[in-house]
Amino acid sequence: MTHVVAGIVAMCSAASVGAVDSPVVEAPAGALRGEATDGVAAFRGIPYAAAPTGRMRWRPPVAAASWDGVRDAIHFGPACHQPTSRPGSIYAPAQPPPMSEDCLSLNVWAPAAADGAPVFVWIHGGSLVAGAGSEAMYDGARLAARGVVVVTINYRLGVLGYLAHPELSEESPDRVSGNYGLLDQIEALRWIGRNIAAFGGDPGNVTIAGESAGALSVMYLMAAPAAHELFHKAIAQSAYMISTPALRETVHGTPSAEESGVALSRKLEVRGLERLRAMDAQALATQAALSGFMPLGNVDGHVLPAQLVEVFDRGEQAPVPILAGFNEGEIRSLRFLLPAAPADAAAYESQIRSRYGDLAERMLERYPSSDLDESMLATARDAMYGWTAERLVRSQTALGHRSFLYYWDHDYPAAVDAGLHAFHASEIPYVFGTADRTPPHWPKVPSTAAATGLSEAMGGYWTAFARDGTPAAADQAGWRPYGDGRAYMAFRQAPVPDEHLMPGMYELVEEVVCRRRAQGDLPWHWNVGIVAPPLPQGATGCR
Repeated sequence: MTHVVAGIVAMCSAASVGAVDSPVVEAPAGALRGEATDGVAAFRGIPYAAAPTGRMRWRPPVAAASWDGVRDAIHFGPACHQPTSRPGSIYAPAQPPPMSEDCLSLNVWAPAAADGAPVFVWIHGGSLVAGAGSEAMYDGARLAARGVVVVTINYRLGVLGYLAHPELSEESPDRVSGNYGLLDQIEALRWIGRNIAAFGGDPGNVTIAGESAGALSVMYLMAAPAAHELFHKAIAQSAYMISTPALRETVHGTPSAEESGVALSRKLEVRGLERLRAMDAQALATQAALSGFMPLGNVDGHVLPAQLVEVFDRGEQAPVPILAGFNEGEIRSLRFLLPAAPADAAAYESQIRSRYGDLAERMLERYPSSDLDESMLATARDAMYGWTAERLVRSQTALGHRSFLYYWDHDYPAAVDAGLHAFHASEIPYVFGTADRTPPHWPKVPSTAAATGLSEAMGGYWTAFARDGTPAAADQAGWRPYGDGRAYMAFRQAPVPDEHLMPGMYELVEEVVCRRRAQGDLPWHWNVGIVAPPLPQGATGCR
């Protein structure tokens, strides 16, 4: 590896600051020519696997073949097929990216003189329906300049990444189907393990990180035995540990994944696997989403052995340190998760009492009727994201690993004016240092010393955690592990250490989820508050 890095340094040294050079890396997969600017080399659109397409659609990824000669790695690869974004969405890119079924590529940003640097692997969000590792906000150059090798990946999305179907299971040697997007992520980690040393990264120090569906993917990877030896730390930003379908049986009130696949083919009026495979990939991705197909990993006993909560309760997840947290305003930009507001405070209280029974007073104390909108936002936020974040750090602490909790409560004028204080994903440009690369309708992050300072702190904490498992940032407050008095870090206008976040929140949501699990026919996700199914009452064996 040393001779490769020396070559990069030599090629970059003659360039002036800001100039672009063309470093070449000799990786086991083959030689790659990238771009280097300001001491960071970028290699884009690297194929890590072949996605079976068309008539071969819905099969596990096949490791990419090595190549001869020098392959240009200047441009991003195409995104995986996905519906176009809703116009005006703060998450919508300026224009839809090029798409293809052959989309399994990754991107690498590496300091020019890297040698044994920690590796930070980013898994994009987007509800497992949308997104790509090429999004401008995920540009890894500024994180890489802190001394880490940054990798972003594409993985199959939506119906193309998560369809289960009896015919697919029948043709599989393992008699399973679905989970193809998760298998892609595992294959990407295998490629990183084989090749990242050529870029100056340490394959023995890999951190997987993601936000929203990317953080859900982090939990799936922590639960998937096949992934356990492929990473060494985890970062989960706004993860949601919701109930997930089983491959062949109805569990927790959710039809089996195979049943959902059959139901989708009926809705699309396309019967049989051969006809589904003959459909145009983009039309299929769009029509499946419009038909209400919800992609999730499924418990197949092969890739995913059990529900996430069960894996973590048993201590069978990957035994790694974790940094996890959530945002105060998660639901402000996800209001589609909320039901219509009740007529008045009395109607709200009546609904909560009818649905929560002996837990109703605790619910009303935490989510009072005095401000219905704020209470409904907080109910959904805590049930999905707050409870999950604390559950993750509790679980990893119980395994003996120092784990760290955060709470993103930062505001800035454009977000406040839009009613989006600390909205879902708003921390991402601060972590990556890409406030100048957010989507067109994103509330514009101000170019102030305070905003820059907070971004510097976030990038420092995240990369330090990737380096040695302890988040630290120059001239910033120390971040105590959760196991030290339920400590956490609040990110407001600056990082503020604190302890015991939202006392009673975790225990209340855990009680609700535990009762639903005990009953066995109730899912847990955003069906909370005034739309919660009636909660089982009395002793259920829950803690």
